[in-house]
Amino acid sequence: MSMPIAASNQAQSSEARSSDAAPKPSAAAQARAQQNAAIVQASADVAISSGNDSLALLYKTAIDSINENLKAEFGDNALQAAMSQDNTPDGTAGRIVSLSTGFFEAFKAQHAGEDEAEVLKNFMATIRSGFERGFQEASDILQSLNVLNGDIASNIDKTYELVLQGYADFEAAQSNSNSQ
Repeated sequence: MSMPIAASNQAQSSEARSSDAAPKPSAAAQARAQQNAAIVQASADVAISSGNDSLALLYKTAIDSINENLKAEFGDNALQAAMSQDNTPDGTAGRIVSLSTGFFEAFKAQHAGEDEAEVLKNFMATIRSGFERGFQEASDILQSLNVLNGDIASNIDKTYELVLQGYADFEAAQSNSNSQ
């Protein structure tokens, strides 16, 4: 099929106009454009990635800044040092006793109007029972892992004794304050 001459000339002039309007970029310009696109893509990737971990980023920068402000008074990594946990029998027993007996006031409020000595007795039975069950579960797990021997066994036993002593001391203190 032949193309009419007028249509052929129009097509050629239209191509000439579009090539005149947008000259082909040089190799250097193309390389720059590709580099800019890569930079934009990398920035977007970082933004997306940090968006997924934004709370982790917030936590880390907040902790770092707080540590920096506390450094003069408390030394390096003050927050981490304050949060480190004492896993000795004394430290572990102290946390168990403190956390569990800390619920006494709430327990007492739920039993308002009842005999205070009876409320204390029921509270102590409740937390002792929970501790005994937790202690037995932990002991069973350590036993199944074949690590409940030597220092571990003696530390577990010492912790158990210290918790029971802590409970006895708490109960005695509460009984004395109720009788006054």
